[in-house]
Amino acid sequence: MKKLINIIQTNNLFIKIFLVMVVSIIAVSLLITYSSIRMSSNLFMDTFSITNSKIMNQITERFNTFSDSIVSASLEVDTNGTMKQLLQEEHKTNIEKSIYYYHMNDEMERIYAEVDPNDANMIVMSKNNEIFNMNYIKWPVDGEKLANHEMIRRMEESSNDIVYQFEESEVTNGVPMIIASKALKLQSDFIYGYLFFSLTEKDLKKFYESYTSAGNNVLLLTPNGKIISSNQEELVGGNSSELLSYAQSFEDEELEYRNVDVFGQNYILLSEYLPSLDIYLVNLINREIVADNVIDTSEIVFISIGIVILAVLATFLILRKMTVSISKLVHQISDMARYQFNKPLKETGGYETRKIAKAFNYMLNEMQDYVQILLNTQEKQRKAELDALQHQINPHFIYNTLASIKFMIRQEKKEIASDTIDSFISLIQNSLSNVEETITVEQELENLKNYVQINQARYGDRIKVNYLISPDCLPLYLPKLVLQPFIENAFFHAFTKKKAGFIQILIAQKDNYLICEIIDNGDGLAPDQLDDKTIKTKEKRQLFSGIGVKNVHERIQLLYGKDYGVKIDSEPLKGTKVMVKLPVYE
Repeated sequence: MKKLINIIQTNNLFIKIFLVMVVSIIAVSLLITYSSIRMSSNLFMDTFSITNSKIMNQITERFNTFSDSIVSASLEVDTNGTMKQLLQEEHKTNIEKSIYYYHMNDEMERIYAEVDPNDANMIVMSKNNEIFNMNYIKWPVDGEKLANHEMIRRMEESSNDIVYQFEESEVTNGVPMIIASKALKLQSDFIYGYLFFSLTEKDLKKFYESYTSAGNNVLLLTPNGKIISSNQEELVGGNSSELLSYAQSFEDEELEYRNVDVFGQNYILLSEYLPSLDIYLVNLINREIVADNVIDTSEIVFISIGIVILAVLATFLILRKMTVSISKLVHQISDMARYQFNKPLKETGGYETRKIAKAFNYMLNEMQDYVQILLNTQEKQRKAELDALQHQINPHFIYNTLASIKFMIRQEKKEIASDTIDSFISLIQNSLSNVEETITVEQELENLKNYVQINQARYGDRIKVNYLISPDCLPLYLPKLVLQPFIENAFFHAFTKKKAGFIQILIAQKDNYLICEIIDNGDGLAPDQLDDKTIKTKEKRQLFSGIGVKNVHERIQLLYGKDYGVKIDSEPLKGTKVMVKLPVYE
């Protein structure tokens, strides 16, 4: 696992550029492939729709031919005097009935010969329910059943001369068929017989079946939304008001084609109304199925994959050659930063790599000189700062303290004056005599107590100070005068509005840090007085050391780094919490 991580880190630049190029190549290829397939599909569907429009016209012509043949045959029956006479006369004897049947069949055969297609059946029924059937196999109907069927009533009530009806009932023996019927009437509207032309749904399907294919479907729809024929047999006999509305709107809007969602799928719809049959001829084209059968999507995808593989391979070889020298240069720089800061880079590889290495070596030499100068300067600055701290006791502090002691002696507060003098001497001694940059927590705590005792002697004990120090922290070291400025700041600035309160000093170890907290319940600070959790630089000069609280933060970070320093949280009228974060040094 480590070996793999090292390989990835070594070739990081190459991997990043290569991944970007691969993703770009794949994305472009996908977009081009998708666009090509989509454009091909749209172009094909437009062409296919135009072709299907012509096919719809051909199917319409076949239906019109069938309708015309029915109209022609029904006119011949209407004008045939022999049939009219035979159907009105009574035939009592067997001879008369035989002659009757003979002449009826003879006349009907002559007329039936003109009916197109030949699969259609022609039936004449007399008022006595006698059936003359020209193609008994297609529709073996019983006269009594037919005479009592709802179809006769619908035919008699219709205003049309020829009525087209779809039937799939007992009278058709359960066989779906379309029936064109006509009542044979005299001028006095007396009905002397009925004429029927029937065509089974299977025979009707022959009109358009040769034009259908997978995804290219044809349906015949009545004005009531009933599907009377389709190459999709499962739809025959069903109802679809949604499809009917699409077909009707297609005719009203005179569209070339339209996209519709019906039967749970998306289709392209073409429709034609056949007024002679009073039905809608609907063509539903499944875009996906038809396009898949014609457009070889897999071939386009395989070609795109081949192009992507070749492009990726070429990209790999070119990028590898370009980045290998840069990777070596980066590796050298990485080793230099960790181990060999003074070792110059090898100026090898391509032109760009050599120029970078040369410029880097020049910069390295300049930087080494500058770093050395900077280190020397910082060392001198820290020493000068420490020396200055030893002599930065404010003269006003000394003067005011001595004046306070004098005042205590006059008031005969000798014990308090004596304690104050001891604290003052100890504070002066520790501040001036100790020239070390760091002191122990115990020493810093002693200085704080002396400073607090002097202030309480001068101003009274309205501000209480509590010390909570973990014993294991006493021998630890911290920078000199790092806590005193915050105690001084709390004494003279935290209780301006509030006249009394407390200051708590807490020192403990936490997560390998030395944490010092100074907490007061004074006036607090407004948000505009804080800058990145430290007090802004415009605070007043400290009375004792002259060291501002912001200087403490900067000094700590100068000594130990950005992970350490001072953080201040404060709320107006609630108080201030100062946290000083230091490393653990013994």
